[in-house]
Amino acid sequence: MTEGTCRVCGKALARPDGRPGRASVYCSAACRQKAYRTRQAGGETVHDLISDIERRVKGLAPEEPAPFYSDVRDLSSSVGRLRRIARVAKDAARSVTPEPVTNPLRDGDELDFAGLVEPYRRELQVHCYRMVGSYDDSEDLVQETLLKAWRNRDGFEGRSSPRTWLYTIATNACLDFLRRAERRPQQYAPSPVPPSNDVAAPPFLPWLQPFPDDPETAAETSETLELVFLAAIQHLPPRQRAVLIMRDVLGWTAADTATALDLTVASVNSALQRARPALRDRLPERRDEWARGTDPSEAERALLDRYMKAAVGGDTSAMTAMLREDVRITMPPNPLWFGGRDAIIGMLSQTFDPSSPAYIGRWRHLPTRANGQFALGGYVQRPGTRVYRAQVLDVLRIEEGLIAEITSFEPHLFPAFGLPLTVTD
Repeated sequence: MTEGTCRVCGKALARPDGRPGRASVYCSAACRQKAYRTRQAGGETVHDLISDIERRVKGLAPEEPAPFYSDVRDLSSSVGRLRRIARVAKDAARSVTPEPVTNPLRDGDELDFAGLVEPYRRELQVHCYRMVGSYDDSEDLVQETLLKAWRNRDGFEGRSSPRTWLYTIATNACLDFLRRAERRPQQYAPSPVPPSNDVAAPPFLPWLQPFPDDPETAAETSETLELVFLAAIQHLPPRQRAVLIMRDVLGWTAADTATALDLTVASVNSALQRARPALRDRLPERRDEWARGTDPSEAERALLDRYMKAAVGGDTSAMTAMLREDVRITMPPNPLWFGGRDAIIGMLSQTFDPSSPAYIGRWRHLPTRANGQFALGGYVQRPGTRVYRAQVLDVLRIEEGLIAEITSFEPHLFPAFGLPLTVTD
């Protein structure tokens, strides 16, 4: 397909609307679903993918920078998928190979297996992320899931779909991980700057990390990937967490959930009855009103632009107008938090002032999306240097046109969001 056309039907795509994040590659929801079903069915073999990459490489035309960049970006996506398939096949080749049995999932070599399971990787990682709240750990767990699936593929009897079988393996891998890790919410120490507006510290979850949005599936996953949902669900015991996710997020039946977790249906229903009210108690009362998923308003996008400009210029007056009085900043895994607009502006004014000992340098931001919310990759140009280096990934929660919460994460996650580690003027 040429630039600006749908990958499924070839029709012209609508012009980009200026939103941050990756542009759409399908002309309609129907084409997106068709492409998704094709991937789920394993409709594209490794050889098809290699042929497609070869065609794209031959079609590259570096004469015009903008189309060339777009074509290279699309090519890198296909190469990334081929790399993931190759990784699964490589790891599977290291494992003990059971006796082959006539079965679509079991009958074949490592590459055949990798091509069949790779389309599920993204949703399996989202599932693991909901369970453990960490992007890094979810990557490890989905890889562990695929290895376990390869090693135990002779146990797949075809009575359930490959997707259900993989989810069962992933859920139990997460439960095993949580039993080993014994993660429990902690309490923050007092803020180094006394909070204003009577803002209290939230629970401290040092393992919490953001998850990059996928434009093709964000509409279906955004609400249950919001950081407030992830933080709230971390308070549930692991088995209650698994039951709630499988029943209320994935839409599994009580019987299927019981089979996956080796429980009785009565136990599943009991766990769900305990998990639902416990989760509601941890969620903001007005969550349904401010959750906007993948359809941010023009005002919210304008707010993001003003926030970036205020940070670059060190304009604390402009920033004050964008923050709620009870705004809160947390920085997992660091045990630091700041609460209240006045306290936060007082802290920021020192870091923006070149004459202050707390000054760290000039800021620059690149927009992205995380957990169905606006996010910013923050870069700092230290005094005496010329390069802006990755400093912090901020995920913003916007409520009633103002920033209600900023969750700041470490910069090693930038590559997962397609952000560079350094930028220049």
